[in-house]
Amino acid sequence: MNAQISMGSLALPGQDSKKSPIDKVQFSIQYEMAFIQDTSNPDQVSEETMILKVGEKTSMFYSYTRFVTDSLLQIQMAQSGGMIRREGPGGSGSSNQGQITYQIFKNHPVGKVTTLENIGPSRFRCEETNEFPEWQITSDTTTILSYLCYKATCRFKGRDYTVWFTPEIPRSEGPWKLGGLPGLILYAEDSQHHFVFECTGLRNAQPDEMILYGADTYEPVSRATLNRTYEKFAADPVGFITSSNPNIQIRLRNPDGTDTNPKNIPYNPIEL
Repeated sequence: MNAQISMGSLALPGQDSKKSPIDKVQFSIQYEMAFIQDTSNPDQVSEETMILKVGEKTSMFYSYTRFVTDSLLQIQMAQSGGMIRREGPGGSGSSNQGQITYQIFKNHPVGKVTTLENIGPSRFRCEETNEFPEWQITSDTTTILSYLCYKATCRFKGRDYTVWFTPEIPRSEGPWKLGGLPGLILYAEDSQHHFVFECTGLRNAQPDEMILYGADTYEPVSRATLNRTYEKFAADPVGFITSSNPNIQIRLRNPDGTDTNPKNIPYNPIEL
């Protein structure tokens, strides 16, 4: 499916938010995330590279794949006068452009977890109490990237998780909203294997590397409102975008050149 989108004066996600340093990065972890969007087709697995930046007091979790894509799109917009042509599955030059659009900040503000989310061209900020799962730690061990890891299980946000964490890195952190263990989570998966996070690398911070935060262009919403917005977008993505943004024109075509208007796209949220 090919899509041609006229963005007008619309900025890309987070482009015009002023970002300020909120913490100094101590180290970063790379996770390969595998997830299933269409539960009726479990063999179709999407993959995305995610980064967790751990600071002295806060952390930031985001899609590195999406970050690279948005950076390239900003360059393309500047060169084409606001017109973007994106290739979807089946189009020539199709590639993984990133599907995870959220950024998660733990303990910012203090005691909160903040999600910055882009749904279509809309931007939302959701602040919630920073909850930790009730973990059951077992005596099972394994080795991941030469680190001795212990197994722990929990039920969190509607899903049952099994994780492996290492006390050798004594930070109570992990991918997504997972945390609260006496060590860094290097592997996590839910019981249905719909969401899997596997650590593939760690690195120390660069000198003066900071966690940056900017949300002045994001609308504050509750978790319930954000979930309803996800559902509304999945039911009719084109209608969702054009109904609130008249300066956007979207034309979608099938590989054979005929027009299409997708509705009820697969929706499998990580939080149930």
